[in-house]
Amino acid sequence: MAALWRSYVHLLETHPFKVQVASAGILMGIGDIVSQQFVERRGYRHDIRRTVGMASIGIFVVGPAMRYWYILLDRTIRGSRPFDAMKKVLLDQTIFAPSIIATFFCTTGVLFGKSPAEIKLKFKNQYLRTLLTNYYVWPAIQIVNFNFVPLQHRVFVVNFVAIFWNTYLSWAANKEEPADVVETDK
Repeated sequence: MAALWRSYVHLLETHPFKVQVASAGILMGIGDIVSQQFVERRGYRHDIRRTVGMASIGIFVVGPAMRYWYILLDRTIRGSRPFDAMKKVLLDQTIFAPSIIATFFCTTGVLFGKSPAEIKLKFKNQYLRTLLTNYYVWPAIQIVNFNFVPLQHRVFVVNFVAIFWNTYLSWAANKEEPADVVETDK
């Protein structure tokens, strides 16, 4: 296990962007697999296209966004005091969390062929609930992350914890909305 960690750290040092976005993609894919197999109990009806789509969102949207967000936070708020970490958490939870969750719901809707009305309904039914659930999970994780974890490892920490979060997100994004409630575009 130690050799695997050393290899990861070496790759992270030599190819930080690639490793961080690949990690985000792999862990979002794992979150979707866990969602489909253990939450939704799909068994052999596993939707591979959905798993690949979720992994792609990790690689092309979430991973890059998180990497550059953490770099921006460290450049904006310099220092390593607990108060500095609290400022980062405050910005993270008031700016990044609402926007990345909105981006996630839009991206999954478009990627999986949902109509604008279905995407709007998903926002109406899931966005606020997901954001509030985010506030139960992420502030404590981010306090630890910003206080004790070096910048280059923050995406990994978030992605590791996010296996559980991604399971929830995958379930929320792919949960069927009641058909009788879907509005048509006007």
